[in-house]
Amino acid sequence: MFSKILIANRGEIACRVAATAKRMGVRTVAVYSDADRYAKHVSACDEAVYLGGSAPKDSYLKGDLLIKIAQETGAQAIHPGYGFLSENASFAKACEDAGIVFIGPSASAITAMGLKSESKQLMETAGVPLIPGYHGDNQDPEFLHKEADRIGYPLLIKASSGGGGKGMRLVERSEDFITLLDSCRREAITSFGNDAVLIEKYALNPRHIEIQVFGDSHGNYVHLFERDCSVQRRHQKVLEEAPAPGVDEAMRQAMGTAAINAARAVNYVGAGTVEFIVEQRPSSDGKVEMGFYFMEMNTRLQVEHPVTEAITGMDLVEWQLLVAAGGEIPVKQQDLTINGHAIEARICAENPDNEFLPATGTLFTYRKPEHTKFDVGAVRVDDGVEEGDVISPFYDSMIAKLIVHAPTREQALAKLDQALAQTRIVGLPNNVAFLRHVLATESFSQAKLDTALIEREKQVLFNQQPLSLPLMVASAVVNKLNSEQQDKLAKSQTQSNDPFSKLGGWRGFSDYQRQFELLLSQGEEEQNYLATISNIKAGGAQSSDSKGGQVFDLTLKMVTKDEQSQAQTSDSVLYNGSIEYSTGDADSYVLWLDGQRKKLQSWVENEKVHIFSDEGSGSITLIDPMAHVEGDTQAAGSLKSPMPGQVVAFKVAAGDVVKRGQPLAVIEAMKIEHTINAPADGVVAELLFVPGDLVADGDELLRLETEPA
Repeated sequence: MFSKILIANRGEIACRVAATAKRMGVRTVAVYSDADRYAKHVSACDEAVYLGGSAPKDSYLKGDLLIKIAQETGAQAIHPGYGFLSENASFAKACEDAGIVFIGPSASAITAMGLKSESKQLMETAGVPLIPGYHGDNQDPEFLHKEADRIGYPLLIKASSGGGGKGMRLVERSEDFITLLDSCRREAITSFGNDAVLIEKYALNPRHIEIQVFGDSHGNYVHLFERDCSVQRRHQKVLEEAPAPGVDEAMRQAMGTAAINAARAVNYVGAGTVEFIVEQRPSSDGKVEMGFYFMEMNTRLQVEHPVTEAITGMDLVEWQLLVAAGGEIPVKQQDLTINGHAIEARICAENPDNEFLPATGTLFTYRKPEHTKFDVGAVRVDDGVEEGDVISPFYDSMIAKLIVHAPTREQALAKLDQALAQTRIVGLPNNVAFLRHVLATESFSQAKLDTALIEREKQVLFNQQPLSLPLMVASAVVNKLNSEQQDKLAKSQTQSNDPFSKLGGWRGFSDYQRQFELLLSQGEEEQNYLATISNIKAGGAQSSDSKGGQVFDLTLKMVTKDEQSQAQTSDSVLYNGSIEYSTGDADSYVLWLDGQRKKLQSWVENEKVHIFSDEGSGSITLIDPMAHVEGDTQAAGSLKSPMPGQVVAFKVAAGDVVKRGQPLAVIEAMKIEHTINAPADGVVAELLFVPGDLVADGDELLRLETEPA
C-alpha cells in the first residue's frame, strides 16, 4: 500500500478521498488555488501545496506541476477525484512516465472510452446494445445535418469528449440543427479542447441507469449493481438512488454483464461507471417494458458513488487504493448483495426558479442535519465547505451531497426529506427547497421516473412558497422583536431601574403600536404588505417553558404603489389574530399562530429574513425605512449579466438592428452557458465588454436603443 498520495482535486471529493486515506494510514497531500487557500480540503489533508490562480487552467489543470509536487513531497500516487484531469489520458500517461501511480484506469482505457464515437464502435464489437445514431469521423456540418434527418427527431448532439452534461444539445426540429450544432461545438472546444460530436436518437420516456464496475490488474471484474440517475436538469443529475426502482433481477444481471463486458473490452483497472439509456415502452398487458442501450463509460469515480457504498457496505475509495497498489478486488461477485435503499441529493448554489442559474456568494449560514458514518438509517453529508466560505464562480456550484440509507425506498424518501428540512443555508440561492418539492411529487414518490420528470412536474416544483403569508410575516416580526430584546438585555446592565430609563415600549395613556413594511418576492412578482402589532405584552400561558417571549395582536394589510411610488394601504384586512412566541436561542423560537405550534429558525441577511420550519422554508424582506433609499433606475433596453461569469461571445456588433428574442451575448459560469436575448426590437448602441472578460452579477453587457412604441 502507498504511504502517501497526492489528491489532485478540491472540494468534497478531495475531503472524501482524504477521509478514507486517513483511515487506512495513508498520508495525503492537498493542492489549492488562490480561491481555495482556506478551503476545507486543505486542512483535511496532512500537507498542502499552492498551485496557482483561481481559474482551473491556472491551477487544477496544470498536470506537469501536479506531478512535480507529487515528486517533491514523496507522494507515490495521484488520486484525480472526478472532473479536472480525472479522465485525461495524457495526464495518466505522464504520471506513468514519471513513475507516479495514477489512481485510475490506464491511459489507453481512458482514450478508448473518452471519445464517445470510438467507444460506441468498441461497444458494438463487444456486443453491448447501442442506441441508433451516427458515431463516425465525418464532422462536416452538412453531412451531420443529413445524418440527423436520416435518424429522425428528436435527437441529441453530444460532444465526443464531453461529460457532466456539457457539450450536449437536444434538437427537436431539422431547422434548428445547425444553430445547436454550432453552440454544442463552441462549448465542447472551450471545455474539452475537441469539438467533434456524435448524434444519437433521443429515446422517448428515457431513464438514465448506470452500473458501477470495478476491475483489477489480475483480470478480476465485478459490478456493484445499478443506480438510477434519471432526475436531471440541464443534463446534470439532481437525485440519484440505488438500487434502481422497477429493475428486476433479470434486467439487473443483463445490465451488469454488459457493463463488465464493456470494462473487459479495454482491460479496465479501477472504478468506472457504465451508463445506459433505458427506454420505457408500454406493453400489451399494460405493464412497462424496458430496453437498455450503452451511452458512455465514465472512467473515474462518480459523484453519486456513496449510494452504491450504502447498499453494498463497501468503501470504493479504499478499493481504488488497493487496486492501484497492485492488489485484487477484495470480494467476488457472488459476495456482493443489495442491502436496503439509498438516495443522494446534490445541494447546489443555484436558483431553480431562474432556470437553475448558478449562484455565488458567502455561506452566511450553513447548518447540516445530524449525520454519522454510514449505517442503515443513517444520514451522510459529503461536502467541501464550511460556514463562512465563499462559493466562487471558478468551480462547480455544488455545496454538498446529502445521502440517506434505509431498509426501504419509502423510508429513505422520508429520511431524505427530514434531512433536507434540517439543512439551513443562507447567503446565496440554493436548491434545498426545490429538492423537497421533487421528493413530494407523485412522479418521484411513486417511482415514475424518466429524464423529463422535472419538466413534467414543473407546476408544483417552481415558484412555490410552502409557508403561509401570516406565518412568514409573524416570523419576520418575531425575529425583529427577538433581536431587539437581545440588544436590550445587553444594555440593561448599564441602565437605571426607573421606568423612564427603560428601552421597552411602555406608554402611560395609550396602546403601544408598531408598524412594519414587508416585501414578498415570488418569481418576478413583488408585493408589499403592512403589518401592525399592538397589545404587546410579555410572557403568555403557552410560553411558560421558554426563556422569554411576548404576546401581541397582528393585523396585516396589502400595500399598493402607483407609478410615482406613492404607497396606498388597502382597507381589506388579510389577517387579524393573536400571536405568541417563546425564544430558544438567538436564531430559534416557538411561535403560536391560530392555535398551531410552529418551531422555527430564522436568520437575517441584509433586510431579508430567511425562515425555516419542518414544513419548508421561505424568505420575506422586512424593510428598514431608515436604510432604504431610492435606487438609480436603469434605462430601458439595457441588458445585464444574470450571474458572475465570463463573456463567451457577442452575437451582434454596435449598430446592428435586432429583433426581440434575438441572441445578443453568451455568458458562461460554473459549467453552464447562458444566452442573453434582446428584450425588445432596437439597435445595438454599444458593447461594454469583449469575449473573455469576467463580469459580475448585474454588470451591464451592452446598451440597446429600443424603438419607440
